[in-house]
Amino acid sequence: MPVISTPQAFNQDDLYVDLEAITGQRIFLKCEGFNFAGSIKLKAAAAMIEAAERDGRLTPRSILVESSSGNLGVALSMIAANKGYRFVCVTDSRCNLPTRLLMEALGSQIHIVTEPSPTGGLLGARIDHVRALCASDDRYVWLNQYMNPNNHRAHYRTTAPAIARHFPHLDVLFVGAGTTGTLMGCARYFRAWHRPVHIVAIDTEGSATFGHTPGRRMIPGLGTSIRPPLLDTSYIDEVVHVKESDTIRTCHQLARRGFVFGGSTGTVVSGATQWLARYRQQHDRQPTAVAIAPDLGERYLETIYQTNWVQDLYGDDVLGPEALTTAAPQSAPARNGHLGLERLPQS
Repeated sequence: MPVISTPQAFNQDDLYVDLEAITGQRIFLKCEGFNFAGSIKLKAAAAMIEAAERDGRLTPRSILVESSSGNLGVALSMIAANKGYRFVCVTDSRCNLPTRLLMEALGSQIHIVTEPSPTGGLLGARIDHVRALCASDDRYVWLNQYMNPNNHRAHYRTTAPAIARHFPHLDVLFVGAGTTGTLMGCARYFRAWHRPVHIVAIDTEGSATFGHTPGRRMIPGLGTSIRPPLLDTSYIDEVVHVKESDTIRTCHQLARRGFVFGGSTGTVVSGATQWLARYRQQHDRQPTAVAIAPDLGERYLETIYQTNWVQDLYGDDVLGPEALTTAAPQSAPARNGHLGLERLPQS
């Protein structure tokens, strides 16, 4: 039994769920929500704070500030509370109420942006607000998850090696794209691994991350209205865009079998299921596939799992019994010949 003295010292890094009986596709889902912050963002938060402390940027008088749609804000709130830092989370109106209440319970201040930036949407408005705070008081320290290399280094050092240890014959890895810290850390690690791994980024429709026109996105977590500075598409083989209605259906499908996951996880599982269904139609073999589940579902009980919220935003038939739709991934010239798959063009 582990004995810890700080909440960030505990993280269950070796739990997987075999989803074949639920989705019809053999996917091993790496569950990252079993820590005191409730999501994979604990890793990036800890790495960024530790680096800022080593560099001397964080001092006892500092006030941490960060833009977050939710999960990173909770992780930073938890670590800030443990270390005695003040923390201001700049979020927007899509942030779930339970998430905001949890950050406040940890002693953080919440600034909610309601009006989008003319060019950068709500994310751009959040970043503008953070910059204004930093300009107003030199005590503010912005970790900047969107450009901080420790965001992806955390996953290069922890998440990817944990997967490699359990799946030495891994063929394909599905990773959601938000700030792209998890995606880039894992992709960089497996590029240098002993065997080629096909990296599939899962994004949400309405996201501008991979060059699409930004549109309405109501589920926080994955997707951006501005291309993430950390993103390097040369490490990515394919992108699958998932409709939010498919995200919701997948979350409910998992919940009906006892697994309540968050919206980001529903998006990743939906995209992975679609991709594997197409792959099995074209190939005789079944690849060894892992998908990363960033979070659990308790913070989504008033949204994704609330029938009125779903029907008001997506219509009455979203939760019907129809099968998930199939979305076509973007792809082009091959790298991983052992899978007969294609690669995303380099940016």
